[in-house]
Parts: sequence; structure tokens; C-alpha cells
Amino acid sequence: MNHEVSDFSADVLERSRTVPVLVDFWAPWCGPCRSLKPVLEKLAVEARDRWSLVTINVDVHPELAAQFGIRGIPNVKFFHAGKVVAEFGGALPEDVVRNWIERSLSAEERTAG
Repeated sequence: MNHEVSDFSADVLERSRTVPVLVDFWAPWCGPCRSLKPVLEKLAVEARDRWSLVTINVDVHPELAAQFGIRGIPNVKFFHAGKVVAEFGGALPEDVVRNWIERSLSAEERTAG
């Protein structure tokens, strides 16, 4: 459900073809990242497979941060069908993140059919 990326293509791009994948770009030295991470983990547990959470440490995977134009962290991107469909930057409160996820999922459910 929540794991550090090992193979971006399989963990995010391919997986997002069956279930939306929320990707958290973060780093251990980033204070806002440390406050957002437990919020994302809690919501991922509550989601019960409606979407999955993958984390990407930008210090370990700078090429992925560059590929997706990450200029500041935390940065969260929602992938569906192999593409970024929604994103936000910064550490947001839980209710704001929850609403963002619901809006993102609803938009994807409307366009999936």
C-alpha cells in the first residue's frame, strides 16, 4: 500500500492503469514533508485500495524529481493511466488533502467510463 519506489515504471506507471497512485516526492531533511507524510499514510489506510501511495525520496531518486519538474517538496502527484492527473505542493492540512484526493478521484471516475 505505502512503499518507497523501487521501480517507477512498475510501481507507478503500470500500477496506475488499474488503480490511481498518489506519489509523494519528499526528503528526510524536509520538515513540511515530515508533517505531510503521516497524513498521507492515514488517508492511504482509509482508502482501502481505492488508490495506493508510493513515496519517492528526491535525494535517492534525483532523476525522477528532475523528470517531473519537482522544484520544491513536498510535492504530491496523482497518477492515473500512466499520467499525472492532479498535483499539489506543500504540506496541507488533512481535511484539505482529503478533499483534494476525493475531487481527484471523482474526476477520474467520471472520465474512466
